[in-house]
Amino acid sequence: MTERGKAHLDRIWEVIGKAGICMMTTHFPDGLRARPMEARAERKTDAIWFLTDRRGLKDDEIEACPEVCLTFFHAPEKVYLSLTGDASVCRDPERAHALWNKKQEAWWNGPDDPNLLVLRVDLKRAEMWDGPANSAIAAHEFAKARTRGEKPDLGENRKVSVDME
Repeated sequence: MTERGKAHLDRIWEVIGKAGICMMTTHFPDGLRARPMEARAERKTDAIWFLTDRRGLKDDEIEACPEVCLTFFHAPEKVYLSLTGDASVCRDPERAHALWNKKQEAWWNGPDDPNLLVLRVDLKRAEMWDGPANSAIAAHEFAKARTRGEKPDLGENRKVSVDME
């Protein structure tokens, strides 16, 4: 992998860690459904883990169609990240213990709760739009582009596509 490719991967994992929450989109018989989820990144395996409830519909939707999309936004840096991958869901109390934190108590009665499932997304592709963190610079670039009839120059890393497999 090139230095540039490694830098893009490093930035992708950095954004996942900083954003923390993503929207997960799954397929269901009438189309697509998205919901917020707390992401737990595991870079060494190119996977993202989640805790989820078996009383929801995600596990059924993933069983029918495992391809999902995860979208992250980190507002302070104006960066958007879209990840696609294959999801799987299982009952794994050991992994649930590893992923558990105090916030989960609002949803389950501990990591051994029988309704608690572990969801894993194995990443395949990433697309990232890494805009300028300074709103004044972005506004200036948009205004300049509009008057000249050009696309705004939002920086060298404005869009990156990376295969994660």
